[in-house]
Amino acid sequence: MGLPVKSQLKYWGIASAVFLIALWYIGNVMMPFLLGGAIAYFLDPVADRLEEAGLSRVSATVVISLGAILMFLIVALTVIPMLVTQAISLVETAPELFMQLETFLSNRFPGIMDEGGPISTALAKIGEVVQARGGEILQALLSSAQGVVNIVVPLVIAPVVAFYLLLDWDRMVEQVDRLLPRDHAPVIRQIASQIDRTLAAFVRGQSTVCLVLGTFYAVSLMFVGLNFGIVAGFIAGLLTFIPYVGALVGGALAIGLALFQFWGDWWSIGLVAGIFAVGQVLEGNVITPKLVGKSVGLHPVWLIFALSAFGTLFGFVGMLVAVPVAASIGVIVRFVISQYEDSLLYQGHERYALTHPEEAAEDSDEA
Repeated sequence: MGLPVKSQLKYWGIASAVFLIALWYIGNVMMPFLLGGAIAYFLDPVADRLEEAGLSRVSATVVISLGAILMFLIVALTVIPMLVTQAISLVETAPELFMQLETFLSNRFPGIMDEGGPISTALAKIGEVVQARGGEILQALLSSAQGVVNIVVPLVIAPVVAFYLLLDWDRMVEQVDRLLPRDHAPVIRQIASQIDRTLAAFVRGQSTVCLVLGTFYAVSLMFVGLNFGIVAGFIAGLLTFIPYVGALVGGALAIGLALFQFWGDWWSIGLVAGIFAVGQVLEGNVITPKLVGKSVGLHPVWLIFALSAFGTLFGFVGMLVAVPVAASIGVIVRFVISQYEDSLLYQGHERYALTHPEEAAEDSDEA
């Protein structure tokens, strides 16, 4: 006989509280391990495919690790230096960009851009702040020992954690399954399988969407000759993980840069805007339906709320766990709703007797 529902709720509530408290206090320590776990989860299907092709689990893990190292080196030697260079240049030229904006507003709207006026002064200060603060941030990240440690440590620990987790992934899943409460194991397996399908469809698919769209935006903006196009494309692709935010932020940044660079050349400005329009059409009608699917069960509003709430409470680590937690809660809520719709409370005695004749007969016998 299983524990009463009240006792089960107490124990699971305590476990959830301990998890949240641990996330709150040691979130920064957990970040490399969460990243490593996410990488291992992402690559586990690849390892399974390689095992089906005849490789052992160790060989499959080594092949995947070598491939990941090769890809990282290619990106580190080609894309990252160019991205850092453009980001630094964007920060350094911020005052000049705002001066160009001031000149444009002075020519078009001379009444509101009097020298020493509030708008003119505000634009000048914004440019100076962006240059000063941006330079300070970049210099701190590159020169501060603590900043270097904070960047390097996760990059070193996360791949090691991912390697060992990927190597033992199937074994760990078997151990967790063995420890499940026997009375509830079938239901837990069912819910866990649904959560896995949702995460697989969303996280793996959406990550691929971010990579594809980020590459498309960056290459297309470079092709039309937009300065800092790689930065704009990278930001747009990275933020595509949040529905609609990537296109809005990346598009606004790219079009704003295009207005400064191509003012008067409306064809080039239109090309920049058209790139993001085409990207949105491809994302909504081709890329996302193919790679993510339409039935993952994560509504954009729910996803944005989860990212905002967990990011506010737990910082960057909270944003890492927001999507898995949101997907898990969504699956559990759908399961609870299905149980409620199949219950006597929802259906009433008459309809419940038709859908559950055996249980209704038992109830009448007991009465």
